[in-house]
Amino acid sequence: MRKLFYGLAVAGTLLLAEAGAAHAGGWHAVAFMYHRFGEDQYPSTSVTLEQFEAHLDYLEENDYQVWPLERVVEHLQSGDPVPDRTAVITIDDAYASVYEEAYPRLRERDLPYIVFVATDPVDQGLSGFMTWEQMREMQEHGATFANHSSTHDYLVRRKDGESETAYWERIREDIRGAQQRLEQELGADAIPMLFAYPYGEYNTTVAEIAEELGYTSIGQHSGVIGPYSNTRALPRFPMAEAYADIDEFSQKAAAKSMPVKALEPWDPVFQDENPPRMRVQLADSEARLDQLACFVSRQGRVDVDWEDREQRIFSVQPPQELGIGRTRYNCTAPSTEAGRFYWLSQQWVHPPE
Repeated sequence: MRKLFYGLAVAGTLLLAEAGAAHAGGWHAVAFMYHRFGEDQYPSTSVTLEQFEAHLDYLEENDYQVWPLERVVEHLQSGDPVPDRTAVITIDDAYASVYEEAYPRLRERDLPYIVFVATDPVDQGLSGFMTWEQMREMQEHGATFANHSSTHDYLVRRKDGESETAYWERIREDIRGAQQRLEQELGADAIPMLFAYPYGEYNTTVAEIAEELGYTSIGQHSGVIGPYSNTRALPRFPMAEAYADIDEFSQKAAAKSMPVKALEPWDPVFQDENPPRMRVQLADSEARLDQLACFVSRQGRVDVDWEDREQRIFSVQPPQELGIGRTRYNCTAPSTEAGRFYWLSQQWVHPPE
């Protein structure tokens, strides 16, 4: 077994669960990510109103506690457990349909939620986005707003001829500028130190900048927040028309967090190896690892290589190269509780040449 799994993270190649060792057992908080509501012309980022209402009905009828994301993060950082059947509602991009459709439904049910705002489109008054005045109204009725960068740019992409120093400073200012505008418009004490990566894309540099600035960062890779989650890239289940029927939603709501002690390579923007080999070490749990199954976007189910079953170390490498854009490796294992699965997702980013 290679010693890399037992050292500290070096140059972003290894993810270690900072809080996991302090936890006996586990807990699971399922975060859902929405963008648009009832915008049929954008099916890849919108849910129907019927789907959204069914989601809210399901959470209520099945005794889920809906917590603010910042409360879950506080428990993750403190080591305090989170009750079973805890769900989180997150929304990205501050589209107009959030105010027009989601807000009245969430307000009626008195549910907490967070909206991650890319501030430049709002400042520019672009059609299709909310206004600051609308956000202030929503704030008065339970909404929380947080940082989604100023530009909503592809932050993992260096510009032609851009030095490492210039790249670092550009990303810092993109994040800091958004925080400044949010605090100016909505109140300095009202904006939690949470940052959602645009498009869910990050690399080691972007993650380190966000961490240095004091943020807990959130991705768009599927999965469940738990005691082994890394605060540089918390997972969420994206909701869109094709993946938001109530059967699929209920399965994800019941999911558990895969107890990942170590994962390499951590940086999703792979450089040398295509397809990248993902190596994972899991903590002990009641997951039925003999039934662990892994799937790759557009390739389907792939083989799992158990490198050390006693230490729960496995690797996955699909047979075909990954194409340009985003690809996910998703691994699940049944729980001893009927109908519940442990879930791990790792996103890979292959930028255009």
